Amino acid sequence: MVIPCRDEAPALPDLLAKVPAGFRPIVVDNGSRDDTAEVARRLGALVVVEPRPGYGAAVHAGIEAATAGYVAVMDGDGSMDPAQLQGLLEEVRSGRADLAVGRRRPVRAGVWPWHARLGNSLVLWWLRRKIGLPLHDIAPMRVSGRQAMLDLGIEDRRFGYPVELLQRAGQAHWRFVEQDIDYHPRAEGTKSKVSGSVVGTVRTARDFARVLS
Repeated sequence: MVIPCRDEAPALPDLLAKVPAGFRPIVVDNGSRDDTAEVARRLGALVVVEPRPGYGAAVHAGIEAATAGYVAVMDGDGSMDPAQLQGLLEEVRSGRADLAVGRRRPVRAGVWPWHARLGNSLVLWWLRRKIGLPLHDIAPMRVSGRQAMLDLGIEDRRFGYPVELLQRAGQAHWRFVEQDIDYHPRAEGTKSKVSGSVVGTVRTARDFARVLS
């Protein structure tokens, strides 16, 4: 499982303790200024250092470093439970889906800021309109075949990566399955690079727009 991280050290002890048996955590340190890499190594994760800034760069480096036939990707901020990857993996391993995606369900009000939810909804509206994408979230937690994911040829290395992923997968006629996952508050001491501020959301929306144009 690939966990792209930037300054997520406070979240890693609890997150990595919940990784299910059979999943090998790969923490991709994407320019952290804290001790993310050191904490991850101490807890037994494989650490990959990706100096190029950007979510897509970190995810791609992690997928390249993976060796299993299936690859899972999730954020390292503690907002999602890695145990819920098991259901997604089963959908792909059984052959029912090419890409299994978690649909975030906030555990309480205020967990998912309005500006982030709005951006998410607009992107998915566009993808449903353009390619008939049958999803309700932009794949914050997902499982697919490793080589199949690389073969999609995703080029974006910033925050537009998940949008390009879904767009290319839809155009390639991949089969999608979506499961609800719990969405918790971020771990204390971490801050979202996307939804933590309106500015961050606008910057991400700009990356999304570039991919969709």
